[in-house]
Amino acid sequence: MSKSDLLTQQRHEQILNQLNQNGQVLVDDLALMLDVSPSTIRRDLTEMESRGFLRRFHGGAELVQPLLYEPFRHSINFSNQEMVNTDEKRRIAKAAAMLIQSGETIAFTAGTTTTQITRYLAHVKNVTLVTNTVNVAMELSQRQDITLFVTGGYLSMGWFSLVGDTAVQAIRSLYFERVFVGVNGIDVTSGLTSHYVDEATIVRTMIQQAKQKIVVADHTKIGITTRAMICEANKVDMLITGREAPHDQIAAFEELGLQVLRV
Repeated sequence: MSKSDLLTQQRHEQILNQLNQNGQVLVDDLALMLDVSPSTIRRDLTEMESRGFLRRFHGGAELVQPLLYEPFRHSINFSNQEMVNTDEKRRIAKAAAMLIQSGETIAFTAGTTTTQITRYLAHVKNVTLVTNTVNVAMELSQRQDITLFVTGGYLSMGWFSLVGDTAVQAIRSLYFERVFVGVNGIDVTSGLTSHYVDEATIVRTMIQQAKQKIVVADHTKIGITTRAMICEANKVDMLITGREAPHDQIAAFEELGLQVLRV
């Protein structure tokens, strides 16, 4: 990658960060913040629009996702969870996204934190993304440089995830470099858990098919056990959580052999 391409990529990442934080950006503000000309920012926004990251308007740009997500506004469960620990989830998502490399095949389970990761993928191209989650596919539906594989199955209302034997069989036919796992709880003794038995089966299958298994969970999920077991904690490789997570609980996971990133 040339120096010019690297600088452009860095600007795109910063623009995307501003969009995720504020919903929209202005050309003049970005030019001042990034110390480049307004014409450079306009070129950046045009390129990012062509890749499906944003929608331009006179003098600025806005996220595409409000229109894409309009049919989902009535999902109270998902919308409420999106508003919980939002800043922490964004930090976790950004750190997780930086692990993904162009050309990989990766998998995302259902969850608001895994959904956040999709918003930080400006730096990767030619990725194959496997998911059982309709809203994750919606997030990336306009990315021409990403191949999306969505499992079949029955729709689990409220969380947009596809479950059942069809979804399990689809996942078993594939292998991934990495899987990013959302959980309802992760505990040293109880392992990874979900509120839903069908969802736990899907997640467990994804973990079995991945070389690297990465749990993304905000601090409120640490030390929590919910209804359905996914797998033991030592079956995953990494935990990415917020700096709010208690040191003693993090140390216990590290003793099990997990790499822990607190962001």
